[in-house]
Amino acid sequence: MSNRTIRIAELVQRELGAYLHTKYQQEAVAITVAGVQVAPDLKTGKIFYSIFGDEETVNDRFRWLLRKRVEIRRELAHRVQIKHAPDWVFLMDEAVERGNRVLEILDQIETKESSTPPKEDVSG
Repeated sequence: MSNRTIRIAELVQRELGAYLHTKYQQEAVAITVAGVQVAPDLKTGKIFYSIFGDEETVNDRFRWLLRKRVEIRRELAHRVQIKHAPDWVFLMDEAVERGNRVLEILDQIETKESSTPPKEDVSG
């Protein structure tokens, strides 16, 4: 990935997050723009997002995000001025979910170990 595409991806991530959280405070409060990847030709890109909440909230916010896709593309084209506005694909970033699951498992292991009485040394 070239420096230019990296800079554009970072700018898109910052601008999209700012746009969502200023214009759509209520709807976007649970949405985090986790990362952006832009193709070298700048015609396509991927926006990775995470949504906090239960399954119903996640599905609801995802549908909302898809409904706003055209508006988001137009706004990003206005804020990030490059020759062509990329077509954006929205993808769920599951790293946060996986991280939470790992922490949950570690907590379970810790709880299990702390509740088990220490073994006595019976050698003698």
